Amino acid sequence: MRPRCDGVTQPAAQTLVSALEQLPNDSERGFRFLDPQGQERNYPQRAIRAEAKRRAALLLQHGLRKGDRVVVAVAQEDEFVLSFLGAVVAGLVPVPVSATPLLRAVDGHLGTLRHVSRASGARAVVVMERNRSLLGELWDGQDFAPRLLSVEADLAGAPQADVALPRVTPQDPCFVQFTSGSTALPKGVTITHANLVRNARDFLGPSGLDRRDDDLGVSWLPLFHDMGLIGFILGTLICDIPVVILPTAAFARNPRSWLETIHSVRGTITYAPNFAYGLAAKRLRERDLARLDLSCLRVAGCGAEPINPDTMRAFARRLQPTGFRAEALLPSYGMAEATLAITFHPHGTPLATDRVDSVALRAGRATQSERVAQSTELVSCGRPFPGHELRTVDEQGRKLGDRQVGEIVVRGPSVSPGYHNDPAASAASFRNGWLHTGDLGYLAGGNLYICGRVKDLIIVRGANYYPQDIEWLVSSLEGVRRDNAIAFGVVQDGEERLVVAAECASADAQRLREAIAARVSEATGLAVARVSAVRIGALPKTTSGKVQRRKTKQLFEEGKLEEHGP
Repeated sequence: MRPRCDGVTQPAAQTLVSALEQLPNDSERGFRFLDPQGQERNYPQRAIRAEAKRRAALLLQHGLRKGDRVVVAVAQEDEFVLSFLGAVVAGLVPVPVSATPLLRAVDGHLGTLRHVSRASGARAVVVMERNRSLLGELWDGQDFAPRLLSVEADLAGAPQADVALPRVTPQDPCFVQFTSGSTALPKGVTITHANLVRNARDFLGPSGLDRRDDDLGVSWLPLFHDMGLIGFILGTLICDIPVVILPTAAFARNPRSWLETIHSVRGTITYAPNFAYGLAAKRLRERDLARLDLSCLRVAGCGAEPINPDTMRAFARRLQPTGFRAEALLPSYGMAEATLAITFHPHGTPLATDRVDSVALRAGRATQSERVAQSTELVSCGRPFPGHELRTVDEQGRKLGDRQVGEIVVRGPSVSPGYHNDPAASAASFRNGWLHTGDLGYLAGGNLYICGRVKDLIIVRGANYYPQDIEWLVSSLEGVRRDNAIAFGVVQDGEERLVVAAECASADAQRLREAIAARVSEATGLAVARVSAVRIGALPKTTSGKVQRRKTKQLFEEGKLEEHGP
């Protein structure tokens, strides 16, 4: 029986390991990895299963035991996936980590790797051989030193014939996903096999993407983050969807390559954060549009960061000549603590938005308004999956009604049991069976609308301002690098005041300081205490591309933002 998530024939698999066992021996289905030169490495399903078992046996031969955490810091996509799956089949708990630091951020990358290894209690770190020299002295002088294993040397060759693979249960940890660290040192979210299987069936089933036998996924998303790892590797294995994987660096160098690949392989499902849709549409030329056929794409999901309705509409308009249908856009909401997805917009239906009075929204009420100048337009992220509950609550934890802004809380079988080895953080976020997301939003007609983060609110004279609204305003100005503006509050003379940092060219700095202050004042009535015009690439982001507001605020307060001169 073929594993399916279409609501007709549910797979019996209760773990990722049993899902791998149930995959058919199909030479046409599996993973196709494209390297930066466009060369393809093809792994049919039976090859994936066999290689995962081989690596599992080798990992156990190196003295690892069921439940041990193993950091997987492998840059090459196919080697990352096979090493990750090998650890899972061995009953180990893989911990995915980025292995491709920018040259200017090597120290920060190594610090994160050291932190993740220590916090997870990893007994081993799997790397490519070429990274041994970079990591060889990482734990020198530390009281904690995991074993360094390379793919080429330690996971090569045939294992001993008598290596017994342990039994894995639904309640066993499947992996530990460290959050991207946009606010502080990342925390490790424990995801059980039961969490993973349930969430995969939900987001790929009838209440999500509505999986079909002829689906083909296309993704460039980093595999060490939940959207790329769960959405296009683990979930697609559980529900039997073949996938074509591009290197993340290929998208970064040429965003058009994402859409060109969908065209060439006839992809039906893809996913990306909001910024990627804006960037891809901007980089497309008329001759690109003339040769693209995206009529095959039935789902273009969006999540992982605030969704700008203007970006979504602009993408749909720009791609309309290619046969792209605006109904393919699928906004969603999720987070690592809920495995991946929490709510989905109904697939195949038009984008739904809600225009609300900006002043009322700052007071916690989502009052509908037709006045464009004094209103905020938000995208519906849809409804929670069956068997899950979602509500908004006030600061005392009391349930709020429709159109009342509060913290989003959720509970259900996809919600993690907590943070690995961090009882204080677990107690703060997982309370009385509910995951407190730290996100602000409201419900209207059963649909969820996201306003912002609780701790990112800018509160001026008792009114709440959502930083992404200000950032979208600023990003639309000519000369500001798109999606590279950050708004935050600082306390001056006992009052909170607004600061906006924006990336731009040096020649535009003075003009934009004035234009940004004027645009924000006109739209919100807020006076900007300081516009920080910084060089291109100076604003800090996470490895997944999310802006780091609190890190930016810290750099500003320390006088370390790389600002252009007067």
